[in-house]
Amino acid sequence: RRDMSPAEMKGAWAGEIGQTQFLASSYVKYAVDGDRNGKRDLIRSVPDVLASTANYLAKHGWRRGQGWAPGSANYNVLKKWNKASVYVQTISVMAEKISE
Repeated sequence: RRDMSPAEMKGAWAGEIGQTQFLASSYVKYAVDGDRNGKRDLIRSVPDVLASTANYLAKHGWRRGQGWAPGSANYNVLKKWNKASVYVQTISVMAEKISE
C-alpha cells in the first residue's frame, strides 16, 4: 500500500513494527491513517499509532468506558494484544493509576 519503503520495514527481533509493536499481519489488518496524510506510519506518526492501536483493540472486543481489571472483557482483549500475563497485569495497573 506504499505506506513504507521496504527499507523502513525493519522490526524488532520478532518482527514487530512501530511504537506499539504490530506484527506485519496486524499492520495490514488494523493500521489506519490517523493523521490523514495518506500513509499509515506506525513508526513516526503518533496519530497513526494511537488510531491503529485503538482500531486493533476495538476489533478484538474492547468495550469503551469499561474497566480493564482481571476477568473483564477489556483485560481479555489486552491478553490478545500480548499474551504475557505480566505485560497485561502491568498495563492494567498503570491504566488504573492514570485514571485516578
